[in-house]
Amino acid sequence: MPLYPQYSAATSGSSIKEWKDVCKKNNFNAKTNTICCYPTDVNFITAHKNEITKKITNLKNFKLIFSAHGLPEKNIKKGDPYQWQVEQSVKKIVESLENENLDWILSYQSRVGPLKWIGPSTEDIIIENSKLGKHIVLVPIAFVSEHSETLVELDIEYKEIANKNGCKNYTRVPALGTNKDFIKTMSELIIKKEKYNFDGKLFPPQIQCPNNFKKCPCINHD
Repeated sequence: MPLYPQYSAATSGSSIKEWKDVCKKNNFNAKTNTICCYPTDVNFITAHKNEITKKITNLKNFKLIFSAHGLPEKNIKKGDPYQWQVEQSVKKIVESLENENLDWILSYQSRVGPLKWIGPSTEDIIIENSKLGKHIVLVPIAFVSEHSETLVELDIEYKEIANKNGCKNYTRVPALGTNKDFIKTMSELIIKKEKYNFDGKLFPPQIQCPNNFKKCPCINHD
C-alpha cells in the first residue's frame, strides 16, 4: 500500500512496478495484494477535516490552500488519474467542513523544468492572496508525512515569499503522520481489503476513475 493517497503512474505506479521487477529478477514468487490508492476513504477525509479544523477555528479573512505535488500536463493528457483523484479528495474534505462560505482553492507545488505543469501553482496563489491581506492556511493534500516539500518548501521557502508580498499571518496544517484517523485508514484498507477485490491481486478503493484515465491500474492492469 503506497503512502501516496492519490494514484499516479509516476509515484505509486513506479513503486509497484519496481516491486514486481525486483521480485521477477530474484525469482521471488510471494503472492502480493496491492491497494493502489485511497483518495476518498472516509477515515482519510476525516483525518484531514480534523487537522484543518484545529487550525481554522476562529480565524478571520483566511485563504485555505490545498497544495499537492504537481505533474507535467503531458502526464495527465496521457491518462494519469492523479489530478482527478486529488480533486476528489479536496471535494470530499471541503464538503466535510460544512462551511458554505469557505474560501479555498487547490493548487500545485514543486514545479521544475521547462515543461508546462498542471496549475494553478501554489506559489502564485500565495503571492496573490498575500497581497490581498489574507491569512494563508496551507494544507498538504498529497503528502501524508513531513519531509523536504513540507518542512522546507511550504514552511520556509513559501513563507518567505508570502512575507515578501505582505502576508502577516501564515499557517500550515500538518501532514497526517500519526493522526489516529489516518492510521485507521491504513489498517482498515488492509483488514477489509476483500471488500475492494478487483482481480485477486489489485484491491482498489470504492472510487472509480473515469475510463479516459488509461494509466489507472484498474483500467489498464497488467
